[in-house]
Amino acid sequence: MVQATPTAEATPTVVLVHGAFADAGSWAGVVAALQAAGVTVQAPANPLRSVSGDAAYIASVVNQISGPVLLVGHSYGGAVISVAAPQTENVVGLVYVAAFIPDEGETLQGLAEQATDSLLGPALRPSQFPMGEGEEPGVELSVDPAQFPEIFAADLPAEQATVLAASQRPVSAASFGEPIGPVGWKDLPSWAAISANDLAIGPSGERLMAERSGAEIVEIDGSHLFMISQSHAVAELILAAVTAVS
Repeated sequence: MVQATPTAEATPTVVLVHGAFADAGSWAGVVAALQAAGVTVQAPANPLRSVSGDAAYIASVVNQISGPVLLVGHSYGGAVISVAAPQTENVVGLVYVAAFIPDEGETLQGLAEQATDSLLGPALRPSQFPMGEGEEPGVELSVDPAQFPEIFAADLPAEQATVLAASQRPVSAASFGEPIGPVGWKDLPSWAAISANDLAIGPSGERLMAERSGAEIVEIDGSHLFMISQSHAVAELILAAVTAVS
């Protein structure tokens, strides 16, 4: 059971940032657990159009929150919170959930190509979306619905996994080749939950990035979407971070 966090003026608002091929609803169980513990939570929509643009959007959300903020990112959302944090003055910590934790100058494509235990690349399917008037269409990526349950949601009921596959939100392909800007984990305390059976980023890649960042690491037995299947375990990590930065 999730334990209540002591209330104090310094208790941060938790902002949960979802990743690619998902939406803010993927945090529903974590939101409920944190709210039950008395923590103020927001789970904004991540635009999924570019790391820099998405980070600027999340930073704008954070900058309109009074008081300290703990940023939490899942998967691609880890890159977004890393870049968003330096654009704020009130982020006090970062929590990564089965997430990319890139360094400045890296690309997500480059990090993905180093993965040895990921099945995601061959399962990506491109499609087009309209850009501005007179511009060429953009390219966005989604996960083959037939492969989504195995790669993303192997520990969820089959019916739930197929619903998530059908309702996934594509991400702009350009996001994966964009060089990462300055990152917040070099200056802020951070925590990382590694998914032991993640076939999207892969546990080895997650562990390497987490160790490099100096994050406090926990390992949770679950799929890439373990914030759904293991929502209370993820909430416990976030609450530990809340307590540490309060």
